[in-house]
Amino acid sequence: MTKTLLRALAGETLPTPPIWMMRQAGRYLPEYRATRAEAGDFLSLCYNPDLAAEVTLQPIRRYGFDAAILFADILLLPQAMGLDLWFVTGEGPRLSTATRPAEVSALKGPDDIHDTLGPVYETVAILSRELPRETTLIGFAGAPWTVATYMIAGRGTPDQAPAHQLIAEDRATFEDLIDRLTEGTIAYLSRQVEAGAECVKIFDSWAGSLTGDDFDRYAVEPARRITEAMKARHPGLPVIAFPRGAGERYEGLHARIGADCIALDDGVSAHWAAAHVQPGGCVQGNLASSHMVTGGETLVHETRAIVDAFSGGPHIFNLGHGITPDADPENVQLMIDAVRGKVAA
Repeated sequence: MTKTLLRALAGETLPTPPIWMMRQAGRYLPEYRATRAEAGDFLSLCYNPDLAAEVTLQPIRRYGFDAAILFADILLLPQAMGLDLWFVTGEGPRLSTATRPAEVSALKGPDDIHDTLGPVYETVAILSRELPRETTLIGFAGAPWTVATYMIAGRGTPDQAPAHQLIAEDRATFEDLIDRLTEGTIAYLSRQVEAGAECVKIFDSWAGSLTGDDFDRYAVEPARRITEAMKARHPGLPVIAFPRGAGERYEGLHARIGADCIALDDGVSAHWAAAHVQPGGCVQGNLASSHMVTGGETLVHETRAIVDAFSGGPHIFNLGHGITPDADPENVQLMIDAVRGKVAA
């Protein structure tokens, strides 16, 4: 095994951590904006294998990241399951909803989603051929809880209140939706691996809004089921889990989920995570995305502090969440140079 990201996921402590960024193919890059304009709109870009592969490759060419993550969207799965999906400029995604028992039971099962998602698998196959040999290809999907919040509300919400309300009013229907999403996610990720993805990541962007037993039931348990199934179908496959906003609940999640790596948001300190999370396995993170906007000496200092904090165990350097459209591409290079020891703190 020569790819540094796969070595870190296997538990190896490396002198320089591998690095990639969430949303590294995105609007902060002028070449991405040009390709998106060529595609016409966001969904057309997601479903055009040649252009989706192109935007995935752009940050690899520019920066030499150690990994590329498939360019897609977590809401392609509910679309494949039968919901309408569209994007409103400046406002984000909109979906038809699934909140009633009949609407949930009408969703397509895991065997019936692949015709819609075929272009995504083709994108993975192109990337598997085109990426540099040293670059790891990451497949991904949204976690069932996070995807369910959009399917219930029909859009993103600040507090996921509609999903919490459905739990309170009709837990059986909610749990049926979670089960269907879990099975669909397993099928979706499996096809990505068959097409060439070398590891997969489960994004639970809204896990932090779950409290008490609901965190265990709807964030931890679906991720555990997905991880267990993926490893049974694809022995040796590394899995990264990202329950954003978990706070102190990050501790012990390697074992509870079965993931090879736990990705951390910037709400926990690297020193705390090194003591409480990293003993369980590889960790990923966790520089605040705002540093990609502000840059300067603070960016270098904070980057080196994270690298140093996690230097005693397996670590993948990343942001605590996705890079934002207002980030300066030069700050990305500065961060990479700081991680790789080319600039001093």
